[in-house]
Amino acid sequence: MIVSLLACSALLIGVEPGSGPKAAAVKAAESRAGVAWEMAMKIWDFAEPGYMEKQSSALLSDALEREGFRVRRGVAGIPTAFIAEAGSGKPVIAILGEYDALPELSQEAVPFRKPRPNGNGYGQACGHHLFGVASATAAMALADLLKTGEVKGTVRFYGCPAEEGGAAKAFMVREGLFADVDAALHWHPGNRNTAGDASCLARIAAKFRFHGQAAHAAGAPEKGRSALDALLLTIHAAEMLREHTPDGTRLHHTITSGGGAANVVPEFAEGFFYVRHPRAEVVSQLWPRLLKCAQAGALATETRLEVVPLGGTMQILPNDTLARITRENLQTLNNLAYDSAELAFAARLADTFPDKAPPVESVREVADQSGKVTNGSTDVGDVSWVVPTTGFYAATWVPGTPGHSWQAVASGGTTIGKKGMVLASRVLAATAVDLLTNPALIEAAKGEQARRKDGKPYLPLLDKAQKPPLDYRLPGRRMLGD
Repeated sequence: MIVSLLACSALLIGVEPGSGPKAAAVKAAESRAGVAWEMAMKIWDFAEPGYMEKQSSALLSDALEREGFRVRRGVAGIPTAFIAEAGSGKPVIAILGEYDALPELSQEAVPFRKPRPNGNGYGQACGHHLFGVASATAAMALADLLKTGEVKGTVRFYGCPAEEGGAAKAFMVREGLFADVDAALHWHPGNRNTAGDASCLARIAAKFRFHGQAAHAAGAPEKGRSALDALLLTIHAAEMLREHTPDGTRLHHTITSGGGAANVVPEFAEGFFYVRHPRAEVVSQLWPRLLKCAQAGALATETRLEVVPLGGTMQILPNDTLARITRENLQTLNNLAYDSAELAFAARLADTFPDKAPPVESVREVADQSGKVTNGSTDVGDVSWVVPTTGFYAATWVPGTPGHSWQAVASGGTTIGKKGMVLASRVLAATAVDLLTNPALIEAAKGEQARRKDGKPYLPLLDKAQKPPLDYRLPGRRMLGD
């Protein structure tokens, strides 16, 4: 069904999950849609790298503070991480928010490839501008109810930087910032609506830096030791390793620094590597094997290897008790529909996809992801091992849009992104009210978490002394005197 933007907004407001505090929370989230979109578009414009989201973090934390939240900035030794809290006592419900962007994906909000002029090269290709704002909006809506006494307890928004490879939540968990939380909620932008007790891939990330010796590549090549050769050998060895890894393994890499001139033997090179698998214990076994590839590259080229650990993230520990509630709210509240302008945008964007796009009407559906393992990774996984956690996807992109693409950036800068964001804020608010008003649900979720852990301790994929890699988005370089 195609309706105008105004009609669609009216429909969204009119669909209430019964009456009482749940309906009030949904309306409170909906009433902030305009302000929320303004914030989301500012963060879309900022497009800040992980751990460098100074403007985005300040925008969200200041907005929550104005709403009466008690804000702690710079938590876990991370300048752009913060916690905002409203209410008091039990239960404590956490709502997670993200706001970092991805490199090399700058894009205007148009259905063809058009990088933004004078930008930093980054783009919100995972929709985190929508993620952070929708979560904060839901927290604000819940704070309204806490102020009036319609519900009791604590709502806590977690401002989480650097999800894209920086593992900020793992460091926040290590600092004990979730120790008193009873349940955690999150969501993510996507090209369709999904919910269920799905898991994901655990991962370890690292940079391998090679330090060699510069020389004239033609006049005196024998005097040089190529750091780039060391990196290329590492990459080749990783490709050979790929054949001999367990099913479900994912290995990725990119060259972040490889030399500056063809006639100079590169004295410095750097690569960014991921290793992933559905089980953290397998990732722990694969990581030393990947490290040996880098050590071999250094040995063969007589260069020095520097390993820069960037942290690891656990697979999500599913929780069907919470997932069922979220799925029901998503199904009840979903009234997404495109107007004529959005349909035209979607049709033109779909022409750029490698595969045929699903029909736009699919935004009215909610897929059940129960029991599945997605092929992405998220530091939400670490939260889920210490707190019962659930999440969902809301359709903020044209159906069929690949994640981490310029098409995702473009969709997220249009009203298509806005509608999905507003839906997400309403679902989060409704689900949080369900938990705040029904202690039995929280107890059941905690019981399920304990059963799924089956006595296994939470063993984070972080070095014990590792600090947050605040500069991980900056390419490394050889220092003078090295």
